[in-house]
Amino acid sequence: MSKKEKNNWKISAMLFLMSQNLSLFGSSIVGYAAIWHITLETSSGFWMMLATIFSNLPQIIISLWGGALADKFNRKYMIMVADGFIALATLWLAISYWTGFQNKILLLIVLAIRSTGAGIQSPAVNSIYPQIVPKEYLTKILGVNQTTTAVCSLFAPVVGGVLLGSIGLIWTFMFDVVTAITAIAVMSMVTVKRQHISTNTSSMISDIRAGIGYVFKHSELRTLIIFYAIAFILLTPAMVLSPLMIERTFGNEVWLLTANEIVWTIGSLVGGVYIALKKHHNNKTFVISVCFIAFGIAFGFMSISTHFEMYLIFVLIAGFIMPILTTAQTVYVQEITEPNMLGRVFSIIQIASTSALPIAILFLGPLADIISIQYMLFVSGILLLICGVVYNKLR
Repeated sequence: MSKKEKNNWKISAMLFLMSQNLSLFGSSIVGYAAIWHITLETSSGFWMMLATIFSNLPQIIISLWGGALADKFNRKYMIMVADGFIALATLWLAISYWTGFQNKILLLIVLAIRSTGAGIQSPAVNSIYPQIVPKEYLTKILGVNQTTTAVCSLFAPVVGGVLLGSIGLIWTFMFDVVTAITAIAVMSMVTVKRQHISTNTSSMISDIRAGIGYVFKHSELRTLIIFYAIAFILLTPAMVLSPLMIERTFGNEVWLLTANEIVWTIGSLVGGVYIALKKHHNNKTFVISVCFIAFGIAFGFMSISTHFEMYLIFVLIAGFIMPILTTAQTVYVQEITEPNMLGRVFSIIQIASTSALPIAILFLGPLADIISIQYMLFVSGILLLICGVVYNKLR
């Protein structure tokens, strides 16, 4: 690779990461603002449930179509169109609220539209990396992305709260519109290699069926997706029920819950930096197995921690592990999947991971009122450890 080519892909990668994290930052701020607005307006668990469903379910449903589209059409333009689609929906909501039509149903509809846009955009984003970044640098660039994503996650709730409290909900929506327009402009400058377009099938349903069939026939992908879905189900007690465990075990002060989120994010930030600085690791399946085992050990110690400071140490470790796991999984999939199937494969992985949490919480949520969350966390830790050992044997 010549010096000019190396500089060109680095500039494109930098612009791409800038574009996507601008988009993510704006979307995260609106997500927090919308949830907080509904919380303050209704103080209703039912409305919180509706907001969560409308924010997540459309993305899960549309992902398969998003993956098929990403393999059939230009991924760069798909990302830009999806960003524009989400921005237009948010702009429409801002104008509606500005003119006095401030309906919570309308807010839910726009959350669903934004979720639909994310379902189309996400498979295209995950599958476009090999068109921008040379294979040997994929892990490093994804590590940089994990770092910037963690920074966005750290500051988004803070900025969202400041904007909502100082300039109000309407201008918070407009902030997202501005970040989306900027992200689209930056994305337009990214140089993307020609992609392998899927042209073997005649309809979208056939494309989706071909993608599912490809995963089932591909033993490595099939095994990874099964274990990844199981792992995310086992992550539910820590990711969803930890605030309730903290309240029951350590106290109901707000700073305890805040510290839990901040420490997890700091761990993710450090994990992202570690990936970005570390040399390329060839054995991705071994890394995935080790991450499963490390999660299991961290959860086991979290469940028996009697002091909040000790609990936070293992939250920090768990946060550190997450970007390593997601990066190893993403790069591994990019390496073993045919380029014209990447969009559909990533859409299936997205469904497996995002569906696992709501499915698990339907069972584990009510169970948390019957048995100790510490016990659930300990058991999930043991099962994650077993999951890692078995996956390492099967790989």
